[in-house]
Amino acid sequence: MFPAGPPSHSLLRLPLLQLLLLVVQAVGRGLGRASPAGGPLEDVVIERYHIPRACPREVQMGDFVRYHYNGTFEDGKKFDSSYDRNTLVAIVVGVGRLITGMDRGLMGMCVNERRRLIVPPHLGYGSIGLAGLIPPDATLYFDVVLLDVWNKEDTVQVSTLLRPPHCPRMVQDGDFVRYHYNGTLLDGTSFDTSYSKGGTYDTYVGSGWLIKGMDQGLLGMCPGERRKIIIPPFLAYGEKGYVIPPQASLVFHVLLIDVHNPKDAVQLETLELPPGCVRRAGAGDFMRYHYNGSLMDGTLFDSSYSRNHTYNTYIGQGYIIPGMDQGLQGACMGERRRITIPPHLAYGENGTGDKIPGSAVLIFNVHVIDFHNPADVVEIRTLSRPSETCNETTKLGDFVRYHYNCSLLDGTQLFTSHDYGAPQEATLGANKVIEGLDTGLQGMCVGERRQLIVPPHLAHGESGARGVPGSAVLLFEVELVSREDGLPTGYLFVWHKDPPANLFEDMDLNKDGEVPPEEFSTFIKAQVSEGKGRLMPGQDPEKTIGDMFQNQDRNQDGKITVDELKLKSDEDEERVHEEL
Repeated sequence: MFPAGPPSHSLLRLPLLQLLLLVVQAVGRGLGRASPAGGPLEDVVIERYHIPRACPREVQMGDFVRYHYNGTFEDGKKFDSSYDRNTLVAIVVGVGRLITGMDRGLMGMCVNERRRLIVPPHLGYGSIGLAGLIPPDATLYFDVVLLDVWNKEDTVQVSTLLRPPHCPRMVQDGDFVRYHYNGTLLDGTSFDTSYSKGGTYDTYVGSGWLIKGMDQGLLGMCPGERRKIIIPPFLAYGEKGYVIPPQASLVFHVLLIDVHNPKDAVQLETLELPPGCVRRAGAGDFMRYHYNGSLMDGTLFDSSYSRNHTYNTYIGQGYIIPGMDQGLQGACMGERRRITIPPHLAYGENGTGDKIPGSAVLIFNVHVIDFHNPADVVEIRTLSRPSETCNETTKLGDFVRYHYNCSLLDGTQLFTSHDYGAPQEATLGANKVIEGLDTGLQGMCVGERRQLIVPPHLAHGESGARGVPGSAVLLFEVELVSREDGLPTGYLFVWHKDPPANLFEDMDLNKDGEVPPEEFSTFIKAQVSEGKGRLMPGQDPEKTIGDMFQNQDRNQDGKITVDELKLKSDEDEERVHEEL
């Protein structure tokens, strides 16, 4: 640093145009020459031999600057250097703290600009010189590089480099933020970066945990936004510095990862709501849903789609993080919603695993597939009924034929009877179909169409079945094609009226005292064809008749005798007497 020259030399604040003229003069005169006429220099000669492409500001009178220099005489002999002291000059320009020639030579200079200055004696140390260092009437040569410039009137300078199209919220005082940064001095020298530390910088804003300039520079930022923040030293580390040089301006390139406030609640945004939502999920319901989970900057940390399987859980009962528990309640089947969860309702300060950092805001894009409650029953909605009067409806034991389409509640088709070219057949109450479908088919008229919503505990349960996911709610559209009265439990054949008085004699067609399978089959078929009795519906008549014969052939010798032949009603009565 150079002390001020003799008091007789007044300080001049040169306009930029005059400085440029001085440069032109310097080029015209040639460095090292006194003047075109060989006389003494009248002013500082400036050679701008390196000018940076970007120059956001130029040095003006009253600015505080930080610079390096080498000082030599005309013969090249060095008399001083800031490099030798390993200390920048840090001083205010244009207020008499420097020799007049240096004050003038620094005006209009840009950060990282390099200049050569020729300072005539009357703008340096004059006819007196500086004892032991600068002889009288010495012309001084300086090689200067400017590294920093600021003014006490400066404020934090913020430049938005990238702003995301969607900004759910902006940083306010009291918010907790997570951000990455690169910190440099004004000349580009790096002094710190969060990227090398393997994690974001996490802190509260406006609570005194940051330097004042950073507190100000972060305000109004959106998650995913990139900013350049220039902070003057009096809003940074001031005269003492901290790892960085004293009186240094700081430049931060900041990427905001996320922001939340300890008072934040779960934020819900409905992305798609299916029409006709008649039921919304509540605490205690069991839900199946797909999701993509990301951090606030868009980084994906988990997805149920990648596992090709829904996430299945009870809601409102503590099985999932509190924010998700809250965010899923009130949803409709088929709804898509975005759930933003602050860390105190997610994984807190510690995070979890290697994908969710501490204090992270989580965003879930959720598609609700279905939900049910363990207390749910089959929901039945009649789509159409035949115009004719319906005197008989289906009941337990009836044999029914019906067409059906079966799907999940998100519309995924599972099965349809139309693929088989024939109606499905079942005896109601015989445990041949899932319980919910059995229930939904009861009380129907032939020709009626119904929609059935069957909860999983009345369908295929938690394990599911081939083609049916576990815990899936099923949607059926059924149409009853026909119904037949069933037979009492345990009966394969019944008479419409009383059986023949001489049953064995009527059955023994050739009157040889025994009934082989052929005679038995012929007799039963005749009873059916004449309308005197009927076989169990829904089964192969030949098999049913064969089973009946086997039941009567007690000794399994291939024929029935009069002693073996007994009606089921007689067998049941004998069994009652045995129990008594």
